[in-house]
Amino acid sequence: MYHTCELGDGMKRKKTVQLIMGSTRAGRICPLVTEWIATIGRNHTDFAYEIVDLADWPLPMDDEPGIPALGHYSQPHTRAWSEKVKLSDAVIFVTPQYNWGYPAVLKNAIDHLYAEWRDKPTVIVTYGGHGGGKCAEQLRQVAGAVKMRVVETMPGIRLPEAVIRQGAPFDPHTDFAEHVASIQDALNEMAGHVNAANAH
Repeated sequence: MYHTCELGDGMKRKKTVQLIMGSTRAGRICPLVTEWIATIGRNHTDFAYEIVDLADWPLPMDDEPGIPALGHYSQPHTRAWSEKVKLSDAVIFVTPQYNWGYPAVLKNAIDHLYAEWRDKPTVIVTYGGHGGGKCAEQLRQVAGAVKMRVVETMPGIRLPEAVIRQGAPFDPHTDFAEHVASIQDALNEMAGHVNAANAH
């Protein structure tokens, strides 16, 4: 499992950003892409970044008798997921684009909860052969339905065909360098939401 625990000077806790990986597929590159984004975040902002791997949070489909909006969870895994998401001050979804959409495991993780997502500053970063713009728009709609505060900038990382088809090696730090600026822009927008919420 991916865990980070970062504290600021003294006992003051840094604001925590959870990077939620949208893929659990075997052979996925999501962990590499997500860690690269976390590194940019740590270098660019004063927040703590924690990577959350949905492979570590198995959430069976439709096993809650009530609707999530009521907030009455009967399953221990749902209650644990609820407590996990509550710990974040902001969220970054890092997800591949599958057939113009985003993976079912990510939709399921979002749909298991409701109030926990409300007003959460949110960044959407997608990747794929076309950059993931279609999946980003779908994810923005769903995030809006649970009242997340999605930032305007949604970086879309275009993967080389060899990475997609043949599993060719790549280094995000060099191969994705052109996307750093857009990720930093998205992080700046996220930070603005976090700091504004903190001021109230």
